[in-house]
Amino acid sequence: MKIFSVTDITRAVKDVLETEFPFIWVRGQVTNLARPASGHIYFTLTDGDAGLSVVWFKGNQRTGGSDGGESINPLTGEIESGGPLELEDGMEILCAGHMNVYPPRGVYQLVAELVQEQGVGDLKLAFEAMKRKLEEKGYFAEDRKMEIPRSPKRVAVVTAPTGAAVRDFLKIAETRGTGAEIRIYPTLVQGDLAPGRIAAALDLVGDDGWAEVVVLIRGGGSLEDLWAFNTEQVADALFRSTIPVVCGVGHEVDVSIADYVADKRVATPSHAAQELWPRREILVQTVDELESSLVRGFENYLNVRESRLETLHKGLSWLSPAQRIERLLTAFAEEGERLNRTALNFVNSKFDTVDALAHRLAFAFGGDRIERMQQDLAGLDLRLSRAVDIFLKARLAEYENSATSLRMLDPESPLERGYSLVTVEKNGTFLRSPDEVAEGDAIRVRVKSGEVRARVTSE
Repeated sequence: MKIFSVTDITRAVKDVLETEFPFIWVRGQVTNLARPASGHIYFTLTDGDAGLSVVWFKGNQRTGGSDGGESINPLTGEIESGGPLELEDGMEILCAGHMNVYPPRGVYQLVAELVQEQGVGDLKLAFEAMKRKLEEKGYFAEDRKMEIPRSPKRVAVVTAPTGAAVRDFLKIAETRGTGAEIRIYPTLVQGDLAPGRIAAALDLVGDDGWAEVVVLIRGGGSLEDLWAFNTEQVADALFRSTIPVVCGVGHEVDVSIADYVADKRVATPSHAAQELWPRREILVQTVDELESSLVRGFENYLNVRESRLETLHKGLSWLSPAQRIERLLTAFAEEGERLNRTALNFVNSKFDTVDALAHRLAFAFGGDRIERMQQDLAGLDLRLSRAVDIFLKARLAEYENSATSLRMLDPESPLERGYSLVTVEKNGTFLRSPDEVAEGDAIRVRVKSGEVRARVTSE
């Protein structure tokens, strides 16, 4: 018995395939389309019952001339124009090439040398038909869509409970926001039973009435894998949902009917969590900024109020009657001191003048005349003393009169003599005439020892 190695078997299969199928044409529908950075294109051809892996190398992707003009098809000899065919999932195409076995993985594949569009695939036609139907019914209208709450606390997630999508969503949600309660509503997301299960889960979320927002998510896949989200049954459930729905199905390039009907479409399941909750470091920064603004605002408020209080205090002090009297008394005291200094200087100057004259007289005249002049001087001195006394008494009388006038200005001095001050309560002014009050008005009568409240009556 001969034992084959894996390489022997793979090489034998490769030889048979390449010999039996040196060049073939295959028709099918494009799924699982991938365009890596190398420029090669990988996809699967399917007819609904089977799939065939296809690789279309960059060197076989024909382009037009350098000016975008015409080129010759190397297989058919026909003249064609434009660049290579832009493949899309769901497109019905014809591929010409040879069969090949890829030894590292032990799989067979078609190496395409020519790819031509055969027509739009059944799934793509069904998608476009469903899209037009639901659009006409108003399922995609923006004015019917609800606003997604920011930083929700209660989130319902409709998805497969064991899929990568829910793990990615929960992983991102754990690092964002300020904490939320998440409930998983498990459902199938692929297969014939999936549309009904998804619709039932959405309805259950609405019946519970617990969630603030619903997240419908699924990982990437082929057009067939994601077909449950292109059904009318799921679209109807999304349309009748009374809770806002965020839809994150597949990858960024995958767009489903559910994306159009949902209140918000996001690129991936992870992106759904990013849309619902902000990053925590941003929240911390926002709180810090708000705290700083609050402190600055409160400090400004206190500074303004302190300045206003100081201004009012100064104004009240200046307008106070007691302060005014104190200022007047100070001014009178200063005037009195100035008057005393002036009188003393006047007397001293006169004495100096008298002394000077006495010396001159004593020098100019004899003893008898000096004696007579001394007598005259004594008389003048007496008259001068009397004049100074009269002058000082007059000044003192003026001072006393000024002090008396000042005391008369005190609004409370008449109270000492039995008078009273009457103010009208409604405006706080002093009552000067009976015409300033009417019957029933409240008044306050201030006397020396207190205050009496009264009300005006008719005579």
